[in-house]
Amino acid sequence: MSTTTTRTTITIPTTLLAATDRAIVSGNANSRNELISRAIQRELALIRRAEIDADLAQMAQDPEYQAEVLQMEAEFATAQWEAFQTVETQK
Repeated sequence: MSTTTTRTTITIPTTLLAATDRAIVSGNANSRNELISRAIQRELALIRRAEIDADLAQMAQDPEYQAEVLQMEAEFATAQWEAFQTVETQK
């Protein structure tokens, strides 16, 4: 798969650059670019997870959402019980 790239310049602490180079020498990354790209992707995933967690926390405080969840649970209660009984009889 082809990925469009853009050249950029970054400034990082010398110790971090040295650690990056050691990771490459030890075989944990193929290049500085690869390691930095992976680190950025990982950090962006953490940020996205934090945003999702914040959304879920907000949903937990939303009375309309909570009412909707209770309604759905009531609507599925019979089907859940039937599924449970089916699994239990198959044991």
